[in-house]
Amino acid sequence: MAGTVMTESGVRQVQRRTVALLSVAQVFAGIGTGATVSIGSILAVELSGSTAWAGSVATVMTLGAALAALPLASLADRRGRRIGQVTGLSAAMLGTVLIILSVVSGVFILLVLGAAGIGIGTAASLQARFAAVDLADADHRGRALSTVVWAVTVGAVAGPNLIQPGAVVGQALGLPPVAGPFVISAAGLLLATLLLFAGLRPDPLLLARELASRPGFGADGPLVPAAAPGSRPGGSLVRGMRAIRQSRAAWLALAAVVGAHAVMVGVMSMTPLHLQELVAGPGHAGHAATGDVLVIIGFTISLHIAGMFALSPLMGWLTDKAGRTETIMIGFTTLIAAVAVAGFGQSSTVAVAVGLVLLGVGWSASTISGSTLLAESVGQESRVVVQGVSDMLMGVAGAVGGATSGLVLSSAGYLGLNMVGAVVGAIVLAAASVTLVARRRRPAPRSVAG
Repeated sequence: MAGTVMTESGVRQVQRRTVALLSVAQVFAGIGTGATVSIGSILAVELSGSTAWAGSVATVMTLGAALAALPLASLADRRGRRIGQVTGLSAAMLGTVLIILSVVSGVFILLVLGAAGIGIGTAASLQARFAAVDLADADHRGRALSTVVWAVTVGAVAGPNLIQPGAVVGQALGLPPVAGPFVISAAGLLLATLLLFAGLRPDPLLLARELASRPGFGADGPLVPAAAPGSRPGGSLVRGMRAIRQSRAAWLALAAVVGAHAVMVGVMSMTPLHLQELVAGPGHAGHAATGDVLVIIGFTISLHIAGMFALSPLMGWLTDKAGRTETIMIGFTTLIAAVAVAGFGQSSTVAVAVGLVLLGVGWSASTISGSTLLAESVGQESRVVVQGVSDMLMGVAGAVGGATSGLVLSSAGYLGLNMVGAVVGAIVLAAASVTLVARRRRPAPRSVAG
């Protein structure tokens, strides 16, 4: 793109195409993750021969996504978004192939390695939301980011429902039925990879950098993150954290994204166990209780996922119209309300379901507004790496939240678990309030920064 003359209308056209391509790719990529989440625990027990390994697939996927976030961001920083996305999705495609091989051969370690590959793809999918704002105007960044996040909904819903059609595909190919969904996942990931490799031209990040020195593309235009000359991948974490420390808005954005994810994962991961105990309590017994549990848990988690993703465009609009910090406050107020409803209403399946829906909505508002604020609150030379640091810490927070929530549940009960979430939410809400008050006491800057 060097030397290319592009008008503002041309940049807007590239931006629209970029968001559309990323959104379609997210749909195909999400199918792979959804299938693995829905069948992974079953395969783990089947191949390992022990229920102790039931959570291994989900754990490896989470850790894989967290560990891959920074390297993928560093790669995008050096080579552009297209290469970063294609690399991550290619790893996920390889992961689905390894899972198919694990089913055919009965080798458990191949399943674990495959889950790690899909985790890398998850990290790439997360970073797609930042690629959507490289060329976006300040007034449309929240909506661009949320559109890509919303596209995850289709894959997240379709993935778990591939078991039956996947079994048909598997049998048609002479494979075990349980391998069939991963054949469909591999095909979806291949389509997503080819789509971005061929279509994400010009690269939004590289084009944004090209526009950096041009007049008319200032703070209200593309984010134009500059390249980091000679940066070492090993120094990316230090460079990213240094950039975050220098910006109060970036600190708030990071706290919002990480805090919301920790609360969401911690409460959500223990809710099925709580519902199982609740439904199997007095008045329920035997096979009827088992059926009730499956229906209620499935319905509750489906509503929770809908809350996380279905309203993403609305949260993006709210981020652009009300402001970044204001929407973070709305998100964490909703999170606190969610854990209050679920915790104090713990004896009612309806109250728990309502709480989980609000939990998803609060996560959506906090994550979209926090991600948008983060994308515009640090220097150009560190922006892409900071985004990688954010996703890495988000993954770590989810892993820690999921790992410790069981301990909290066993010692303090479901109400206690939700109250821990309320404390975390209150801390971030207080920080956002202080930031908002401080900002309103000084003259408003030209650019939207929260």
